[in-house]
Amino acid sequence: MSATAPPGTASALPWDVLRARARAATAGLPAVPEPGPGVCACCHGPAGRGFALCFQCRLHAESAPGLLADVVAPVACAPKGSRLATDLWVYKSARSGAREAGGTLLAMLLVFLREQGPWVWQRAGMPPPACACVVPSGRGRPGPHPLQALVRGCLALPWVPMLALGGTDTWGRALDPGRFRAPRPLTGQAVLLLDDTWTSGGTAQSAAVALKRAGARSVAVVVVGRHLPAIAGAGGVPGTAGGVPGTAGGVPGTAGGVPGTAGGVPGTAGGVPGTAGGLPGAEERARPEPQVNRLDR
Repeated sequence: MSATAPPGTASALPWDVLRARARAATAGLPAVPEPGPGVCACCHGPAGRGFALCFQCRLHAESAPGLLADVVAPVACAPKGSRLATDLWVYKSARSGAREAGGTLLAMLLVFLREQGPWVWQRAGMPPPACACVVPSGRGRPGPHPLQALVRGCLALPWVPMLALGGTDTWGRALDPGRFRAPRPLTGQAVLLLDDTWTSGGTAQSAAVALKRAGARSVAVVVVGRHLPAIAGAGGVPGTAGGVPGTAGGVPGTAGGVPGTAGGVPGTAGGVPGTAGGLPGAEERARPEPQVNRLDR
């Protein structure tokens, strides 16, 4: 598949440049916590003492048993007021800096999918995704979602459109099984469901319900920013100590590498779109990789 670089990105970006940009975007941010005591096993947010799930995720599980996403994987935490939280808002606006913000978010997402994708699929108990979908906007924005417009030239996967039906929740914050519908059957397929932000998770889980009802066997949600309350000093503001706690190689939320991550971006075939020869960095060239789950040459 041939692809051109999305707006706000250079036409030739080797992997080391993408990693550096992703690392800079998450410098000073808290790492995505692993599920455990005090951390929700679904959304990685705060959970009450003695509970495996946070309040919102418990509501989702009660409302749509067996129809929710099989895994939720945040790329990074986005505390309120942080630079990342601002980028997640600005990139889909007409404001100055939208193109730059979009390029940063794209680098974060591509690096995460390439290096952590196989771990995500393993957590979901699914094979590499056969198709991709973006959670529709809750604001009725016309045209494709800005996240799909940003990433669609970089993933060699067929896209599944999602029809917004309105649903019963005026504000679009709660899980509503009737909010979306997939227009075609997805019988037995593994689906990559992308979203830019996760606050309560109601919109993403409503989309997961629609995909499962269309026959999808597995749904993996990858969300760029997991919203959190404001944290003093977070967001890579000048003067903060660099680096992301618990990361390795600039991948937020990981610690010392994840087994089984020799693959990469699902359904793609090597290199960064628009690069000469599609070659990643030298360290990537020295490591053999399968012929699937890589960025498109």
